[in-house]
Amino acid sequence: MRVKLYEELAEEIAAMITNKLLLPGERIASVRQQRQRRGVSPATVFQAYYLLEARGMIVARPRSGYYVAPSRAALAPEPEASQPQGESTRVDVSELVFEVLGAAGARDIVPFGSAFPSPLLFPMARLARSVAASMRRLDPWSTVADLPQGNAELRRQIALRYQMDGVRVASDEVVVTNGALEALNLCLQAVTRPGDAVLVESPSFYAGLQALERLDLVAVEVATSPRDGIDLAALAEALVRHRPKACWLMSSFQNPLGGLMPPEKKRALVALLAGHGVPLIEDDVYGELYFGARRPALSKSFDEQGMVLHCGSFSKCLAPGFRVGWAAPGRYARAVERLKLSTSLTAALPSQLALADYLGRGTYERHLRQLRLALAAQQHMMLQAIAVHFPAGTRVTRPQGGYFVWVELPKGVDALALHRSALRHGISIAPGPIFSAKRAFGHCVRLNYGHPWDATHEAAIATLGRLAAQQLEGGGP
Repeated sequence: MRVKLYEELAEEIAAMITNKLLLPGERIASVRQQRQRRGVSPATVFQAYYLLEARGMIVARPRSGYYVAPSRAALAPEPEASQPQGESTRVDVSELVFEVLGAAGARDIVPFGSAFPSPLLFPMARLARSVAASMRRLDPWSTVADLPQGNAELRRQIALRYQMDGVRVASDEVVVTNGALEALNLCLQAVTRPGDAVLVESPSFYAGLQALERLDLVAVEVATSPRDGIDLAALAEALVRHRPKACWLMSSFQNPLGGLMPPEKKRALVALLAGHGVPLIEDDVYGELYFGARRPALSKSFDEQGMVLHCGSFSKCLAPGFRVGWAAPGRYARAVERLKLSTSLTAALPSQLALADYLGRGTYERHLRQLRLALAAQQHMMLQAIAVHFPAGTRVTRPQGGYFVWVELPKGVDALALHRSALRHGISIAPGPIFSAKRAFGHCVRLNYGHPWDATHEAAIATLGRLAAQQLEGGGP
């Protein structure tokens, strides 16, 4: 995909700041000056400056212009890669997940433990118009057509987006599901039987672990880096040792670490698994939420044997309440389709029609650009707040997309106790043990920066830091 002019301009200015050619507090060229120098439109310059603002690299001063952002607290270092023992584990996390998340859904809770970004970041008014427009045009016969694959126009729009990303997926391969979680469950069922081993990242998203638990599958946690994803050497060893029937992972902005596998590593991953005849279930619900110049490559783009079952969703980037996801399961498409038929039959038609209408109007990319800018800015603010308020020895990830950071607190902190204490102060967090079949990561938490940053969020981070420090001092939560 060709880099846009505003992205080129933003990268040039970012490099000048990084290389200290532009210093903190220094005024940068005005919009008019940039336009005259480079022969670009004011809109191009504004977009570049908005992108740099979102990254926290420049600040706007009313009636004065744009300036290099002042130096702030040095960010906490990043965590090291996880080092699980590599043993297989029967999964038993559901009760802990229900206990942790059940008390954190109230609207007046600061939602650092939430699994979703703020609904205020989504184009709800436009989606409502698409609901109304699509229902007015509804053909009564369409309510019993396209079962169980899903609405034909929505599948066509999804296939078009794959094509934009350089991946050849026919609309007939796409199976529309009730969110990505159903897609994950159907894909697991298509390639495993009870008792089979499944390779997963360490840590892993708790809902995926719950899927393994429900299907009576065995988890094998594999070492994973918060920067570039699963360790391929450890994965190769696990393939030989455990003879798994599937590998489930998130190769782009993994939940909870936020790691992003580079393209060549994804290529090697697909080749390694294919060589062992092990299908890859690629959970890619955060792939659209990148902060760089282009969408990360899909592992599916390197699939030559139909062994990658790609799962996506609109829940994290457009319409969380619509619960529309999909699977593009390659050679397993018909198996997934049959399982869909025998479980939930089809996804709700009004949601499918509304999304097909919305995608057909051509405004999705503009929404995504705005969403990415907001998330990047919110991440910057959270990382700065953590650097200021959390105890010495804290480590935190710096994802290039998504809306989660993984915080590794000093060893004396009990994340579950911190979770309970934080709730008493009106703050939710996601403690580390819910992200492991072994309930590991007892001193780690996942924090959500997907909500507009304000003084309440800043104060909540300060409170979390104080509570953690109290534990370290022996004063309890």
